[in-house]
Amino acid sequence: MTINWDDFEKVDMRAGTIIEVNDFPKARKPAYQLLVDFGTEIGIKRSSAQITTHYTKEELLNRQVIAVVNFPPKQIANFTSECLVLGVYDENNDVILLKPERPVRNGQKIG
Repeated sequence: MTINWDDFEKVDMRAGTIIEVNDFPKARKPAYQLLVDFGTEIGIKRSSAQITTHYTKEELLNRQVIAVVNFPPKQIANFTSECLVLGVYDENNDVILLKPERPVRNGQKIG
């Protein structure tokens, strides 16, 4: 499927920093609950992420990530996810996170 530029611009991808990581025992698949700081314009958003295979909670804290911030909230068990942290699936279908090559300001738009 081909999309046009207007379609791409509808997806609001931003850089943010993970400021809190918690276990998510009620998730069907192993996951963490994340709080991600996207700066003053967007603020702090919550996300559920199935990234426990490649990352410990300590490795994730203060890590910059790329996320889609304009999806509607999604209820996952007893947790509301407000953004989608982006990654690439490895050969085992486990997620490897996308991140900026260099530190950037939280909330910077991906283009």
